[in-house]
Amino acid sequence: MTKLLAMIPGSRNLNLLVFAACTSMILIALYMEHVMLLQPCGLCITQRVFVILTGLVCLAAAIHKPSPAGVRNYALLAASMCVAGGYFAGRQIWLQHLPEDQVPACGPGLSYIMDNFPLMDMLSFLLKGDGNCAEVSWRFLGIFSIAELSMIGFVILFGICIFQAVRRS
Repeated sequence: MTKLLAMIPGSRNLNLLVFAACTSMILIALYMEHVMLLQPCGLCITQRVFVILTGLVCLAAAIHKPSPAGVRNYALLAASMCVAGGYFAGRQIWLQHLPEDQVPACGPGLSYIMDNFPLMDMLSFLLKGDGNCAEVSWRFLGIFSIAELSMIGFVILFGICIFQAVRRS
């Protein structure tokens, strides 16, 4: 068991791994948006924000090289970003699995909302989602929606962050 634990990278390398994973997730999302022409909904954009925040926290931890208590604090902060992102992924998954008659009405596009509504209304839209968020326009291997893949990503990142928080240096 000790040999197995010795193979696990140090906290700096794990933080860089999480940062690289978050960067990859964002690059894939941008590829899907700009090359595959899949338009992100409000909940998709919110999930991207939490992926970016998770990556930035882990990058800061890797650069800072904190004490063991600092490693734990950074890891818990990154884990909380994963929980928040997972919440919004879960909300979108829930919307996607609602019966058609219960799906909320589609609202105006995000650019229209950003141009014509106050900040608080825009944030409310982003955080609640609408009928656009319930639409599944692409599936990985015909099985997983983008929101479900996002949830899987958040769960994996959360696991790594919690491991960072509880392991001994």
